[in-house]
Amino acid sequence: MSPGGAGCSARLLLTVGWLLLARLQSTCGTNVTAFRDAGLDHEGEGENEGKEEAETDSEAENEPQDEAEEDVSNGTIVKEVEFGMCTVTCGIGIREVILTNGCPGGESKCVVRVEECRGPVDCGWGKPLSESLESVRLACVHISPENRFKYVWRLIRPNQQAIILPNDSAILEVHRDIHPMAYECETLENDEIIASVKFTIYTTAELQMKRSNRPDTDAVLVFVLTIGVVICIFVIFVLIFIIVNWAAVKDFWGAKASTTEVQSELSSMRYKESTSLDQSPTEIPGHEEDALSEWNE
Repeated sequence: MSPGGAGCSARLLLTVGWLLLARLQSTCGTNVTAFRDAGLDHEGEGENEGKEEAETDSEAENEPQDEAEEDVSNGTIVKEVEFGMCTVTCGIGIREVILTNGCPGGESKCVVRVEECRGPVDCGWGKPLSESLESVRLACVHISPENRFKYVWRLIRPNQQAIILPNDSAILEVHRDIHPMAYECETLENDEIIASVKFTIYTTAELQMKRSNRPDTDAVLVFVLTIGVVICIFVIFVLIFIIVNWAAVKDFWGAKASTTEVQSELSSMRYKESTSLDQSPTEIPGHEEDALSEWNE
């Protein structure tokens, strides 16, 4: 065999080997792809089955809850509520929510909760929280907690624009001036005015004049209350004495009653005697009448 033939046979064998190797690789790649696709299909089916089982379980759990809710709704007692009086006539206050049916322990009424209540925003002219001859303390309309609201104080001037004061708390302390002053406080919640109240601050001279012109009702009230308390205590002591000495009191009243009866009997007897004496001179005996008739004849 020549060297050229040997080279051709070697090339032929190499070419056949490459072809076989390429075919083998393509076959393996197809099998691997098929295996991967089958695995993905199995995983998808498993996920779908898991979702279906989860939905089935959730439906099974929801059905008893729905039934329980239906049972509870069927077994509930109709509760009737009424609202108490609001603590304020304007601004913001609180009121009681009273249950009139379904109270625990068989009670006819019970307080369920306390809630807010609101009235008209304008509260008009209010009274100071406290005052003296030098200063006055004013309070805005609010409920607890105090820091829940925002407060705006204004100094009201006639025929002029009001002055906004730097104080933003619910309490304002002002000193009296030589002229009467007027203040206004607005209570805000979420930038909404829920209450507004005004105050008039008189001068020291005006306050003294008002106090002097006002009748001293406090002293009169104290005097009347003192007299009433003394009378009540006296009556209580008298009742206690009568209860403790009931036998003696009974004998005393019995003796007094008997004396009264004797005196009444004596007075009745005297009245009868006087009546009989008044009637006796009018009667003329029989023998005197005969003597008078004989003399006339």
